[in-house]
Amino acid sequence: MEDQLVKWGRRIRAYRKLKGYTQEQLALKLHVSVSVIGGIERGRKLPSQQLLEDIARVLRVKIEELKGEIEGVNQHGHKKA
Repeated sequence: MEDQLVKWGRRIRAYRKLKGYTQEQLALKLHVSVSVIGGIERGRKLPSQQLLEDIARVLRVKIEELKGEIEGVNQHGHKKA
């Protein structure tokens, strides 16, 4: 599960940056601390289902994209060529 957490965290970070948010801005929109976002992005904290849904909503992506369950998208959140 730890490897999966790291992968999710990398994808969340990639989408956050792609959408132009800092950790601080995303944390404010989600009403959580910056340390929560940092922990998730480093793969040290498992986001709750609700927080995962909220992250997806704010970043305007599907939860499956954050989890890497969509074909044609690499681990950095970019579409594969």
